[in-house]
Amino acid sequence: MLQSLLGLVTLLAAAMALSERRGTIPWRLVLGGLGLQAAIAAFMLKAPFLRGIFMALNAVVAAMDAATRAGTAFVFGYLGGGPAPFAVTDADAGFILGFQALPLVIVIAALTALLYYWKILPRVVRGFSLVLEKTMGIGGVLGVGAGGCIFLGMIEAPLLIRPYMVRMTRSELFAMMATGMSCIAGTMLMLYASALKAVLPDSLGHILTASVIHAPAALVVAALMLPETKEPTLGRKLPDSSASGAMDAVVSGTADGLRLFWSILATLLVFVALVKLANILLAVLPDVAGAPLTLERMLGVVMAPVAWLLGIPWAEAATAGSLLGTKVVLNEFIAFMEMAKLPAGALSQHSRLILTYAMCSFANLGSVGILLAGLTSLCPERKDEITALGGRALIAGVLASLMTGTVVGILASF
Repeated sequence: MLQSLLGLVTLLAAAMALSERRGTIPWRLVLGGLGLQAAIAAFMLKAPFLRGIFMALNAVVAAMDAATRAGTAFVFGYLGGGPAPFAVTDADAGFILGFQALPLVIVIAALTALLYYWKILPRVVRGFSLVLEKTMGIGGVLGVGAGGCIFLGMIEAPLLIRPYMVRMTRSELFAMMATGMSCIAGTMLMLYASALKAVLPDSLGHILTASVIHAPAALVVAALMLPETKEPTLGRKLPDSSASGAMDAVVSGTADGLRLFWSILATLLVFVALVKLANILLAVLPDVAGAPLTLERMLGVVMAPVAWLLGIPWAEAATAGSLLGTKVVLNEFIAFMEMAKLPAGALSQHSRLILTYAMCSFANLGSVGILLAGLTSLCPERKDEITALGGRALIAGVLASLMTGTVVGILASF
């Protein structure tokens, strides 16, 4: 516990050291955000009656996975998980990521659009935004934007407050960007949970909890790095769905999911290829400590102290550090897949739990470009300001997700 507590203090100190106005600390927002983060995490992790909810959520993952597999098997045959027309000698070799797992994103995108049309998702977003407003004292616009990031994504959530973006304060704009980087889209929740279900019990419950508690963490970090000096921007009305009917919502959601599917597919292909290329180039160098130098080993050394500060034992810190480095430099999905492939004894269950929370965010180099492209198209009037805040938003997102890892590390010690 003391190890994770030291990590939490260190991360908060880092955010204050990076502040544009050092010495200006919005105590209500910081204390309210930390309290809210700890309360939600404790409630979700320690309340025994929530175990049934977590198990139900994992049943939802299994149902969605089975439903998607039915669709992929119908469209792609045995490549999509249908019966093979030949004798299968290696069952593991039959799994094809692009045909069997990633199409889940398309199904979830369509379902999300339908829930938004039925006004279910807007009510959930508004409920979370009210909690953030009351506990942390933020404005209604930022509350809606941050609440949206929990379930939508770093580009979709700002659409909820697009009319207000021109007059948001600079601190609010930065906080929204930081929150977008620290959370994940609802379309990715089940994909990540599906990747981790073999190594982490109640995977969807933990992934969902991580996305929820990342939001107050990001608001705390953003407030420390760029404290507010103006009046908060009000505005609470959420826009209606642009769909003309339920079927139109499903069709448009499917189209959005398809674009996301191709984007994920291309990103994974390129990043895995780049890692392999980097390792090929590094292989030219002499061995270090009796083993070839690889990108994963280098990341492990650099990020090992950070992993230790989260509450991970030093014996596992290099392995955990490599995963954290992969998450920041490449993306969280690759890091999750790498963690799922680790040998059983490489990480303890305690370490896997902490890393799941610490890595569950969009805070990586590739996401910065996506964030800047999306926000500048939504609000071209503030293009220079948004672009200038991109790098700081990445740092804030990384610090926020790591901070959540320390909070879980503290709670998991009890």
